[in-house]
Amino acid sequence: MDRDRRLKLAVQKSGRLTEPSLDLLVRCGLKLSRGKDQLVGFGENMPLDVLFVRDDDIPDLVQEDVCDLGLVGRNVLEEKRLALEARGVRVSFETLRLLDFGRCRLSIAVPKDTAWDGAGTLAGKRIATTYPHLLARFLAERNIVADIVTLSGAVEIAPRLGRADVICDLVSTGSTLEANHLVEVETVLESHAVLIRTPVALPPLKNDWVERLLMRIDGVQQVKESKYIMLHAPRAALDEIRRLLPGSESPTIIPLEGHPDKVAIHAVCRENVFWETLESLKRAGASALLVLPVEKMLS
Repeated sequence: MDRDRRLKLAVQKSGRLTEPSLDLLVRCGLKLSRGKDQLVGFGENMPLDVLFVRDDDIPDLVQEDVCDLGLVGRNVLEEKRLALEARGVRVSFETLRLLDFGRCRLSIAVPKDTAWDGAGTLAGKRIATTYPHLLARFLAERNIVADIVTLSGAVEIAPRLGRADVICDLVSTGSTLEANHLVEVETVLESHAVLIRTPVALPPLKNDWVERLLMRIDGVQQVKESKYIMLHAPRAALDEIRRLLPGSESPTIIPLEGHPDKVAIHAVCRENVFWETLESLKRAGASALLVLPVEKMLS
């Protein structure tokens, strides 16, 4: 059956995780065929179909085995988890990978003229949010009694409309808070994208492709900030060169023909390589420095 052969992966239809999610899949080798405004994309070279849905629906689709996999923000996942548990539903989707994009935080923000003296300041306040369960857990853990005002959007303008005293909302750059004269004062949850899978056992063919996809994701994430550095250096400077190479494992040392006192050094650096790093390497005696991006890497 086709259901036993092709994986279904749910991703956000539109929003901050859409483009990074698709970019990850492309970098994992997926060629996706999708017409304009179509809600399903067909993997041409992998048995993987991508469903474009509301992010709030992704945990449910995976939990109920409608989709095998889901790419979703941890903020959405944890809010849904708490909502299901509150209804007595056993949560059984599995988190397969923490991903290195979609970073933000769910935070408490107050009007700029509000006096703030720690989380206890929230006692008795009206707090507007689209994440009532996460906020309720945060308050309960601190024995704070407050009024949670659940909104479906435009949380940041709630204080100006008189609907709330403070807000609990997602923050990335902070520009939206600044535009609405709000100040971030407390973090409720650090968030990023995660990959989740159905609790139902997959057929062997599907399971094999899940493992292959995970291997490719690991390879993509390992090289996110990695660079391949090649340089020449005096043998006498080897110890200093090794120390300066950022985030590098043991470099490859190659003798230089006709130069017994010099070597070529090749290294994968798992951290950003800044101009200052190259200048330090040059001062240590390095020459012919070349820095290249790393596209894929399997350990």
